[in-house]
Amino acid sequence: MEFPVLDRGFVRLVDFMGGDEAVVQAARVSTGQGSKGLERDRALIDYLMSHRHETPFEHSVFKFHIRCPIFVARQWFRHRMASYNEISGRYTELRDEFHLPATLRTQVSKDYQYAPLPAETAAPLIERIAKHYDDSYRLYQELLGAGVAREQARIVLPLAIYTEFYWTVNARSLMNFLSLRAEAHAQEEIRAYAQVILQIFREKMPWTYEAFMKHWFKPVL
Repeated sequence: MEFPVLDRGFVRLVDFMGGDEAVVQAARVSTGQGSKGLERDRALIDYLMSHRHETPFEHSVFKFHIRCPIFVARQWFRHRMASYNEISGRYTELRDEFHLPATLRTQVSKDYQYAPLPAETAAPLIERIAKHYDDSYRLYQELLGAGVAREQARIVLPLAIYTEFYWTVNARSLMNFLSLRAEAHAQEEIRAYAQVILQIFREKMPWTYEAFMKHWFKPVL
């Protein structure tokens, strides 16, 4: 299950364990009980979410393969209640793949409100960004060709270069990520990834998703 994001990125669900049933099992183990039927189980998940009894949600786990620009990954890695393994620029020659925005935006207020730059202003700037990527990667190749170690040659590459990582996260931490990165104030580029992950979450844990949207999540306005 792979979904394209931005110009060269993707979100891929590699593995999944648990589901809504695992949440119910974890919640009811304290009383030595299990499922009490679909409607009561669904109501239990709603109750847990509305009262922020969150530990039962930790028993469902997602494993994703993510491809995104480094500047997106650095925001992503601030969500520390998860496991990460990222491609290494020390051991691997990085590919000539950068995020090139289709438009540019300007900040119009202090509360993270933006507006697009006029096309006649943005177009030549985007061309210069693309040239900067080409020049930077050419220098990177020259450094490697001269015998400079990969770990040092990479310092000339912009933050827009794509990276890849595996991200294993339980549903509780995933909801925290989504509550911050899929909502209106998140940066547009990471929000694009979060919106895709939100739909995967909806498919895999529909009752939990429903309760999350009702009691926790603030939608994009």
